[in-house]
Amino acid sequence: MDMLWSGWGDPDRATPLPDTVIGLLRDLLGVKPSDTAPVDLTEIAVPEPELTPAALDALSAAVGGEEHVRTDAETRIRHTRGKSTPDLLRIREGEVDDIPAAAVLPSDHDEVLAVLRACTQLGLAVVPFGGGTSVVGGLAPGRRGPFVALDLRRMDGLLALDPVSRTATLQPGLRAPRAEALLAEHGFTLGHFPQSYEWATIGGFAATRSSGQASAGYGRFDEMVLGLTLATPEGTVDTGRAPRSAAGPDLRQLFLGSEGALGVITSVTVRIRPVPRTRVYEGWHFDSFEEGGAALRRLAQDGPRPTVLRLSDETETLIGLAQPEAIGSAETPPAGGCVAIAGYEGTPEDTSYRREHAAAVLRESGGTPLGTEPGERWAHGRYSAPYLRDALLDAGAFAETLETAAFWSRIPGLYAAVRDALTTKLTEAGTPPLVMCHISHVYENGASLYFTVVSAQGEDPLSIWARAKHAANEAILAAGGTITHHHGVGTDHRDWYVREAGALAVEALGAVKRCVDPAGVLNPGVLLPLD
Repeated sequence: MDMLWSGWGDPDRATPLPDTVIGLLRDLLGVKPSDTAPVDLTEIAVPEPELTPAALDALSAAVGGEEHVRTDAETRIRHTRGKSTPDLLRIREGEVDDIPAAAVLPSDHDEVLAVLRACTQLGLAVVPFGGGTSVVGGLAPGRRGPFVALDLRRMDGLLALDPVSRTATLQPGLRAPRAEALLAEHGFTLGHFPQSYEWATIGGFAATRSSGQASAGYGRFDEMVLGLTLATPEGTVDTGRAPRSAAGPDLRQLFLGSEGALGVITSVTVRIRPVPRTRVYEGWHFDSFEEGGAALRRLAQDGPRPTVLRLSDETETLIGLAQPEAIGSAETPPAGGCVAIAGYEGTPEDTSYRREHAAAVLRESGGTPLGTEPGERWAHGRYSAPYLRDALLDAGAFAETLETAAFWSRIPGLYAAVRDALTTKLTEAGTPPLVMCHISHVYENGASLYFTVVSAQGEDPLSIWARAKHAANEAILAAGGTITHHHGVGTDHRDWYVREAGALAVEALGAVKRCVDPAGVLNPGVLLPLD
């Protein structure tokens, strides 16, 4: 099933906001329903594809037939941009000025190579397309002119599984739920569950350095990758002969996070774990975000570390965003303070040990146990937030997220700087916001901060948000944070990524791109500036 073209996920799961929440949005933030309804899919004026008959023939030959080169209006609309709030606002207005000329569907590595060679000869840009879940402009090339979306959905298999080494080789178009189902048949799990889990793909996880909600226990996706195969216009790159090697720089790390700018990932070999026999999620209350953050740091540094560990600040706790499906319910959140979620997965013995000893640390750090109900509710609704975002847009609100990470000593200053930047810019625009935040991923040396912003849309929401996001990005770099922890760079973060990495490092990456993609057809303008 395809994702909703004008929003997130399964259209049957869309749920309107309760009247009580709509009233609060109106009274607190000045949110007003839009005067115009979003356009219907059939009403969007789609330009004719800018492909000659010769180009269509070449693409069809590359993928084994014209049925795998789709130029109909609906398919092209569904491959236009990603799922950021600006993306959705534009598509709801019927704006498709950066629509692909076609969606091309290869079935294997050799067909990807053939498509890249054909597009190089034709001068067509190529945008790799997995689940279409990018929220940073990763699916809209920076240069004008016709391009094709390279849809990898036909490459959706489990190629190999080694139970002795506990590795699996997966194709890039495999969606995460299907990957988990295939691995579960052999008693294994990947353990990667980002908020985009239901729709994102294995290739997308690798291309963006995705981080799942259970990263405290399973690690980030780039830590799971043991090898990958990459198709480029100049040929094939294979990495990962062994779990670790001293044979030169680790080329896996060069291509992980490259967002389709250096090649198309056609297979990934990953570390897998046995399916956990026990899963327990629970809630903890802290009097302040600072106190809760200190408790999480103790567990991250000294253990025992839960599989899932996250902390909502006071505002997010009050609103109840940590449990999106409970928004608007009659249940009363804890009076003040913050809620943390700790989850444990594994064998009964390991789970019991870590839970007991982590609880002692959390209590010593000022935490009060809330039982399993908050944790189980979070686990049940962990993929619901994007649907809530759509409901907010439908009600006339603006809702968007951004994230960053820093070392523990910089987290308080980073948190304050980003909140202040967002609040100041949006208030100046006449759309005072509600800014919420949670610690989403923890490490021995630092953590990730994930911000959610809700405000009225205002007269020009895209322009208003562009100024606010610019201010937030500036605050992130000034406070010592990274411009992105797990959303990727795309086009939205590219200019700040260049500053973060430095001119020499970016030039070195540009030299790699010129080597593997001399014509510059791979996702131009994404990650790296255009020449």
